[in-house]
Amino acid sequence: MGKSKRRILHQGRNNLITNLKREDALKSVVEACNAKKIDLDIKDLISLFGFSAEELLESGASYEDVIGLKGILS
Repeated sequence: MGKSKRRILHQGRNNLITNLKREDALKSVVEACNAKKIDLDIKDLISLFGFSAEELLESGASYEDVIGLKGILS
């Protein structure tokens, strides 16, 4: 994890995810996409880790959900 991500996580904004790995974050994002419960926290995870559309699709997210997140995906 880079210094910037570590600083952001230790600022206290995301107390529940202080030791979150990229794979765990990706799993959480895909589960939220499949459950159709994409909220601000999920969008923050996507932008924090810089997930791409290809990563989400390979992990099991549906194409329609990924297209819906097109504005925040890298």
